[in-house]
Amino acid sequence: MRYLTFALAKGRLARKTLDIFEKIGITCEEMKDPDTRKLIFTNEELKLRFFLAKASDVPTYVEYGAADIGVVGLDTILEEGRNLLEVMDLGFGKCRMCVCGPESAREVLKRNEIIRVASKYPNIAKDYFNNKKNQTVEIIKLNGSVELAPIVGLSEVIVDIVETGTTLRENGLDVLEEICPLSARMVVNQVSLRMEHARIQKLLTDLNTVL
Repeated sequence: MRYLTFALAKGRLARKTLDIFEKIGITCEEMKDPDTRKLIFTNEELKLRFFLAKASDVPTYVEYGAADIGVVGLDTILEEGRNLLEVMDLGFGKCRMCVCGPESAREVLKRNEIIRVASKYPNIAKDYFNNKKNQTVEIIKLNGSVELAPIVGLSEVIVDIVETGTTLRENGLDVLEEICPLSARMVVNQVSLRMEHARIQKLLTDLNTVL
């Protein structure tokens, strides 16, 4: 039997995924060691392999078949636009992708004029404004605190993930429009799903019983 390989987004998402897996009898003790330098973790008994990756790389590993299954946020799946099958909403890591800005920008959004939008998620921002709103905008890609952009005049609005909205409010910004709800999703490589259909299907059925 070949190994079924999982790519998990590092951090909270991976920890939460492993907690859920434990409930259905899938364990990987060596992953719990905080000091480990290992990159790949194996459960010999169940013929499973796990590795941790940067969230934005998870869809790439899955698309190219280096991992059969990935667990990552919907924001990353939408932004990366990889050729994958999304098979399950795991229901944790819930937040929203929103257009945010100062209250004064609400009117600007309604006027449908060319504005500047700063975001860590240029593809999601572009898709929303161009395809859903039919509005031409200039997208500015940032890697750090996007909340800064409208405050210093780099952009009129931002597109970002909102969990509680505290950071926004502390900086005089509001949610102006909601793009979509987000949560952790399980994605599968297309070929893997055909080759390992029974095993993957069993995994999904088991997970459904605990979610």
